Amino acid sequence: MALAAKARKTTAAPDKPSLIRELVEIADYIAHLRTEIAALRANELTRDRLPMAHEELGSVVEATAGATNSIMNAAEEILGLPDDKNYRAVVEARMNDIFEACTFQDITGQRIGKVVEALRQLETRLTRFAAAVKAKDEGGIDPAEVERRVRNELLILNGPQLKGPATAQDAIDAMFD
Repeated sequence: MALAAKARKTTAAPDKPSLIRELVEIADYIAHLRTEIAALRANELTRDRLPMAHEELGSVVEATAGATNSIMNAAEEILGLPDDKNYRAVVEARMNDIFEACTFQDITGQRIGKVVEALRQLETRLTRFAAAVKAKDEGGIDPAEVERRVRNELLILNGPQLKGPATAQDAIDAMFD
């Protein structure tokens, strides 16, 4: 009878050293997660980096719109000029305005560079955290997202291309002829 009671006791509860070892492992894992979460510097991202990226992109949009309007206004003025003795001087002045408006590219390039750097840091931090917690994406790829991507590719609604498939300018021009 004593043997049966001893058997029940060992199967009913784990031994204390094993339980302590498991609790220590859990505590170590939690400490590791806290370190990785701190390394994300989420407060800095939400307080500084992401708002800066938003502001920089807003500035790019404003600078691009302003430059485009300046260029279009100068071009319209040139097209409406009378063909007289002042024509060349007025055209040269308006062309200088166009060149000046084109300087937005340098500023917008710098701003976009800041945004790219902020996003790179975010990606690096999230990748490090995902590796630390052994995160796996839940549920795989959304079928609706795949369908949207295929439809966008078919309709060529995927915006300016960095690299990869793009519609040639001649094909676009042909659509308007």
